[in-house]
Amino acid sequence: MDARTYAADRPRADRPQRVGELGQKVPVVAADTLIMEVNGWFQADRSLQAVAVEADGGHWLLLRERLESELSGRLGYGRALNSRTRVGQLRPEHSFAVAPELSMTQAARRILSRPPGARYEDFLVVGPDGPRVVAVSRIFEEVSALFQHDAMHDPLTGLPNRRLLDERGAELVGDCDPGRVAILCIDLDRFKHVNDTFGHRAGDSILTGFTGRLQRTVRGRDIVARLGGDEFAVLLVDVDAEQARSIADRILAEAVKPFPFDDHELHISASIGLALASDVVEEEQLSQLDVLLRQADGAMLAAKQAGKGRVVWLSARGETAPVARQAQLRRRLQLAVAAGGFRLHYQPLLNLGTGGGMAVEALLRWHDDVLGPVPPSEFIPVAESVNLIQQIGRWVFNEACAQAGAWLAAGSPRTVSINVSPIQLAANKVVGELLAAMAAHRVPAELIRVEITESSAIADFPRAIKQLAQLREAGIGVDLDDFGTGYSSVGMLRDLPLNTVKIDKSFIDNIDSSEREAAFVGGLINIAHAWGLKVTAEGVERPEQLEVLRELGCDTAQGYYISRPASASDLPGAQTLAALQRPQPAVVL
Repeated sequence: MDARTYAADRPRADRPQRVGELGQKVPVVAADTLIMEVNGWFQADRSLQAVAVEADGGHWLLLRERLESELSGRLGYGRALNSRTRVGQLRPEHSFAVAPELSMTQAARRILSRPPGARYEDFLVVGPDGPRVVAVSRIFEEVSALFQHDAMHDPLTGLPNRRLLDERGAELVGDCDPGRVAILCIDLDRFKHVNDTFGHRAGDSILTGFTGRLQRTVRGRDIVARLGGDEFAVLLVDVDAEQARSIADRILAEAVKPFPFDDHELHISASIGLALASDVVEEEQLSQLDVLLRQADGAMLAAKQAGKGRVVWLSARGETAPVARQAQLRRRLQLAVAAGGFRLHYQPLLNLGTGGGMAVEALLRWHDDVLGPVPPSEFIPVAESVNLIQQIGRWVFNEACAQAGAWLAAGSPRTVSINVSPIQLAANKVVGELLAAMAAHRVPAELIRVEITESSAIADFPRAIKQLAQLREAGIGVDLDDFGTGYSSVGMLRDLPLNTVKIDKSFIDNIDSSEREAAFVGGLINIAHAWGLKVTAEGVERPEQLEVLRELGCDTAQGYYISRPASASDLPGAQTLAALQRPQPAVVL
């Protein structure tokens, strides 16, 4: 399979961007045209489903079914009674037409602002080439496709992200000889220096320039992905060791060529880790692609430690740091579960309407005596793969409810949001375990919320919906976390019994510098509001982002600018959070 023809990698630019690119042209009739004349057109052309009626300098849509209903009504005398009726007399109460330059999200927002009974009706797009009729379903298909694309691609380079690499890589690996697969993990040397010296615009220029060089260096069947920051991965299929090394060497040569930026030439290099499928040992809990990536990442770190600007190949099942750490991580995680080696930190959510901050998200932390601090992004997938997540989840329920009860008893109640993995939902024990913890600590339902995280897809959707509905019936709020990434879709906002949607940090990062991304987030906020959902923005790190979110009508926000996660005793007070509602004074240097 040629990776470049993979459907999920269809460039966003190839999809319709404006509503004027959609729809089918329809005839235009004057408002004083007899409806019997228009009916004759419909009868002569069974494919004709609508006409545009021109009146008072505008247009509105007359559907075939509306005309036929008028002519067949009134006890069968519709045709006789309407023989002299003009089409202008059939104008609907809620006529709807939009300009062709509207984006898909803007059009969706306009549709959702219509009266409930009119939201599903086709509408007109009126442009220079005449009116077109567009189906509402097509708009939401395109919005969903945009979200899916953005969730699976890096917004700066347009490359597949790690999630899409996992999905596509599994298919490609399955289609070829397993022994002729290789992974390159690439980290750009001196990239931070360029960012610090010349600014982020220069850094972005290098990332996009290096992306182009990568794509020209590899073959059509290979996959290039951006893993984040200045890290890239290349999945090579149908290669032997010599071919893989040759491609890696060519990438090294491309990396050291100067990158033009304004009046400067920027210089970097690359450290590359190479892993071959024939060199790794299969592991029961991990896919071959995961094992390869881990091996290549260890090789890349070895390249950094050896002086950078080189390729390192950790060959033939040798001992590597990532492999050793993975095995140790599993062993230590089992001990932590048995000994209660976790703790919870809490991150406040700022209410952008009131300035209040009496809601927090409970975040799991693990500091191991041997491994040191281990981030959730590293140990949660391991816990899920070795079936420890249920025990950890029960501990989190009990600990979070105990803290919520302590705050309530102290006279300063806080609402606590608890993360729940789809793996926990699949076990069908979330409702009973959470309600038991709440009862044990005498915590009322209005002080507990559940956040559905996206560590994996929801395997049994009906069962998940049933459990979430039971939580809501008990008075517990249900939120969808990290929306816009991974497995989430616009359809989940409709299908899951939710109270709140939390927009992923990746969509918030550039809203204060990109009008396009701010408009995209604004569209999502309006769609969620139209469906009766509250919206929380994640990953707010700058006051400018917070100001944009206020203007867009976002309900709550969280992130390092508001407060870093902290122990219960170290959380900021209400006055500290309320001060974020006021404009911050300029700092004079």
